[in-house]
Amino acid sequence: MGLGLCVLAAPEILVGAVVVTGVVVVGFAIKEGLEAYELRRGRPQVRPAPETRPAPETRPVPVTKPAPAKPSQEQKPKPEPKGPDVPPLWPTDTSERERRRRCEPVPVPYHRGGNKLHDKCADRIPLNSFPGGDVFVNGKNFDALQLATRTLWEVKTDNFDTYPPELHEFVLEEQLPKLQHERALALACGFAFKVGVRSAAHKAALLDRDGTLDIVVMDWC
Repeated sequence: MGLGLCVLAAPEILVGAVVVTGVVVVGFAIKEGLEAYELRRGRPQVRPAPETRPAPETRPVPVTKPAPAKPSQEQKPKPEPKGPDVPPLWPTDTSERERRRRCEPVPVPYHRGGNKLHDKCADRIPLNSFPGGDVFVNGKNFDALQLATRTLWEVKTDNFDTYPPELHEFVLEEQLPKLQHERALALACGFAFKVGVRSAAHKAALLDRDGTLDIVVMDWC
């Protein structure tokens, strides 16, 4: 109130007050500016955050295995020894069919040779299944076949008793290999094999050379 009165009472004081007042106002403004500057100096300058981009996609690097080391000559595995090349114990299907075909007895409607005495002795063999002809088995014509006993026959009608000693030797050397071969053919097909002769001397001479032959003296011819 006092100040107001003084101002109203003395205009010159009003001018001075205005001046003083302006100085005070300016001073306050300068002070605020200094304080703001000090504050800016004490704080770190904040800059806008840089633009962030997504990291590029990374693919896993394939793991490469080291190449296996080549074995040395000593480390190389040695092949297992193989056994000898042995044919199979049982025939294959093809050979089995072939064997059965060859071993199937086939009647032949005649006797080879045309010797009447020989043909009569062969036809009169007991239980002859195919009298009047031969029987073809395993590539050979046999003189007779007894199916009941599966026996193939070969007949010899030589007059062995009447031959001189030197002819005996010739007959045996000529007949024995053939008889042994015919027996092998019969046995290969599962047949027994018998030889028919007309004399005991002939039988004994053959058995003296090969005691495994089955020889019968034919008392029916």
